Amino acid sequence: MQPQQKEDYQQLADALKSVSALLDLDSKSQLHQDTLALCNYLTYPKFRIAVFGPFNHGKSTLINAMLGDRALPIDLIPTTGAAIIVRYGTSLRTRILLTDGTEIYRNGTEVLKQFAVLDNDRRMRSDVASVEVFCPHPFLDTGVEFLDLPGTNDREEQDNLVRQQLLSADLVVQLLDARKLMTLGERENLRDWLLERGIKTVIFVANFINLLEPEDQKQVQNRLRFVAESFRADLPPGFSNLYRVDALPALRARLKGDVAAASSSGLVTFESALQNIVSIFQQNSQKVRLPRVEPLAFQVQQALQVKITPLQSEIKVFDEKQKAKNEIKIRAEQLIKKGFAASLSKLRDWLALPSLRDKYQADAAVALAQGNFKNWERETLKKDLKELQQDIVKWLYQAYEFFQEERPEDLLIPLPDEPKVILPPQPGSSEILSEPGSVAVGGGIGWLLGGPIGAAVVGSISYLVNKKIQQEGEKTTKESYHQQVAKLCLDAVDSYLICLSDRGLSILSECEKNSAKIIYFSEGKEQEPLEITQKRQELWQLQNGLYQLHEQLEKTLKIPIPPEVKMAATMPKPQDLRSVYRQSGKGVKEEVGTRGQGDKGDKGDKGDKGYKGDRGDKGYKEDKGDKRNFAGSARIPSPPPPNVKDVEVKFRAWEIDEEIAQMKANMASSSSQASQQQKSTQSNKVPNQPSAQTDKEKIQNAYTILGLHPGASQSEVKQAYRTLVKKWHPDLFMNNPQQQKQAQEKMRLINEAYALLDG
Repeated sequence: MQPQQKEDYQQLADALKSVSALLDLDSKSQLHQDTLALCNYLTYPKFRIAVFGPFNHGKSTLINAMLGDRALPIDLIPTTGAAIIVRYGTSLRTRILLTDGTEIYRNGTEVLKQFAVLDNDRRMRSDVASVEVFCPHPFLDTGVEFLDLPGTNDREEQDNLVRQQLLSADLVVQLLDARKLMTLGERENLRDWLLERGIKTVIFVANFINLLEPEDQKQVQNRLRFVAESFRADLPPGFSNLYRVDALPALRARLKGDVAAASSSGLVTFESALQNIVSIFQQNSQKVRLPRVEPLAFQVQQALQVKITPLQSEIKVFDEKQKAKNEIKIRAEQLIKKGFAASLSKLRDWLALPSLRDKYQADAAVALAQGNFKNWERETLKKDLKELQQDIVKWLYQAYEFFQEERPEDLLIPLPDEPKVILPPQPGSSEILSEPGSVAVGGGIGWLLGGPIGAAVVGSISYLVNKKIQQEGEKTTKESYHQQVAKLCLDAVDSYLICLSDRGLSILSECEKNSAKIIYFSEGKEQEPLEITQKRQELWQLQNGLYQLHEQLEKTLKIPIPPEVKMAATMPKPQDLRSVYRQSGKGVKEEVGTRGQGDKGDKGDKGDKGYKGDRGDKGYKEDKGDKRNFAGSARIPSPPPPNVKDVEVKFRAWEIDEEIAQMKANMASSSSQASQQQKSTQSNKVPNQPSAQTDKEKIQNAYTILGLHPGASQSEVKQAYRTLVKKWHPDLFMNNPQQQKQAQEKMRLINEAYALLDG
């Protein structure tokens, strides 16, 4: 065997062994044993001749005849109970290897009767691993060895041993008993053990022809020749595959040294043909050994495919489900991104300073003047902000449930501290301040922070107007002061909204940046179930082993690799098994909210940089001069605050409602004093003196002033009064002094009528 040829055979044997290991075959299975036998045979340096046939067909006798010695035990009954290898040695000796590793060396072959023959129950010894006989025969010295096999057609154990050993023989000598026809079992053995396994280097030897009658010998030889030729043996040209050898006469002739008798027994002719055939095959072992590979490789490939197919199907089902799942996740990623972007844009628009001013500045200033800013902040601003924040966080948690990436945090935009307003001193003369009502209300304005400033100012103005103790110029001063208070409230709220906008947009930008780590689906990142990973690795190993086997078959036997095998070999190797498996599952959805912004935690985050109250730390500072100083990062310049007149109408809407109540209180107080004075005067007059106008007429006149019919309900009176006040309030006519004077008179009548009907 050439070195390159030996290397190719070794690689082919390694591929077969590797695949056999992947199949995890039972060590006693036929495929496992055949694979090991063939792998050992491919690289075996000797040329082995196996002699096999049924029991008592003269196998051992034939080998002894060729060796010229009674080396192997022979008897009238079947005796060979092991596969005996006869190889060259300088002297006749025997080596027995037991299954426990013990080696037994003996001169001669007598020890074979103890270890290599059947017992009384015609069973082989189970503790014998191998039997070798060394013989100094020149034919054996050419690299040839004989293999004496147990007889077939006796026990299954012996048949299995013979079948396995035949695969490792370069040349098979099949003994035929000329005295009987081949049985069906013998014919099946020729087909199953030899032909279908690629063993075609077979020579048939007809024994016992000498025991037949002379007239029958030729007929039997013709019958046996038909059997031999029908086998289609693959021998070198010019050689027959059927020879007559009378084994026992041949052995006797050799032992006696009778050349003529040995020749007449057919032994010499057979030996000559055998030596020539062996010499030719030794020079071209590829022709002998490789045909055995293809049938066995086909069985191995089938066994591999049996394991590969269900794995492929199972993985395909999983991959299809995973693909569908991934498509859903990809779609979910798109939808979540779209929804998140919409919610983000909605909150960003909401946090834009113009939007905050337009939506909240007037109401917030009213609430601040009313002393109800905290309630307004909690019930209106915080409620709207929380809803918008929850809309954003909702998308983030949905992304976490889908993709199991980075766990989201709640979006927290803390509200600034409550704005505070310090009112300027109220202008006025000492005469005005000497009035009891004016001192009480005006004094309240001086110290009250966050109280009902607007209502107090309007109430004070209404009180002074009704008393008619102030000049027109002084009225203008009072109105200017009222406007000044409103402007201070608006400015304080504007600073509050500026801080909220700056802080909120900054936090929102950070949230948008972090969302990329949450709303993110990575198809290759999600770990699949450990069972599927193991099956992928098993499938890859099987397919890779199959490809390597095909690769060696193509190299040695020129068998092309199937396209599907090539395609499977291009698949990347699965990642290594992970000792820790993180199961994909649903995340725990937490309550979405804004920590620190509950009903009991209305104060903003005083620790961060942003809007501050009237404290001296970094941030917004507000003092009596309404000076502003923002510290921290620069922000995009915001548009100028809206004109006070633009929001004053909405501000007055609250003022008027509150002023109604204040005016009503003042009017009720005045009416009560007038009534008491009238009663006191009447008590000093003559009894039954008629008044200038009866009460009935006053009530009738009051209904007329309010535009109601007599007997209108109390709710109708209030509604009519509110409507008229909003229509004739003097502040609505500040740009027209003449109309404002008329409105003041009109309001006096309206107030008196309402006080009378609501008293």
